[in-house]
Amino acid sequence: MTRMHRQRRRAPRAVQAGFTLIEIILVVVLIGAIVAFAASRLLGGRDNANVKLTHSQVTTLADKISRFEMDTGQLPASLQDLVQSDAQGWLGPYAKEGELKDAWGTPYDYKVPGDNQPFDLISYGADKKPGGKSVDADIKFE
Repeated sequence: MTRMHRQRRRAPRAVQAGFTLIEIILVVVLIGAIVAFAASRLLGGRDNANVKLTHSQVTTLADKISRFEMDTGQLPASLQDLVQSDAQGWLGPYAKEGELKDAWGTPYDYKVPGDNQPFDLISYGADKKPGGKSVDADIKFE
């Protein structure tokens, strides 16, 4: 083979391919923004779902308190009495241990007597503190 023939056989020099550092950074920033947006939408939706769930749990738990009162002739001294009690006429358990906490995992605030009613049953919402607005607002049985 001649020298000229060998030169033809050599592969042509590869053109440099790939992404520049700026292109990679832009893609990472865009992906981060999309993930942050999606996470905020999902977490916000979760709190709203927890508010709705806690509203229904408060109503259900208040019904269980009323059944306890009908069976025993008195309101439970604490929510734990719905799970286990030695009260005369007790036909429970009226609730499971897990039902004594709101959707955020916080125990309900229960007071006997309540303010202007026989008992108060309150969830303090997502922030777990009295007061608040939106998902942080108190959820009360009324």
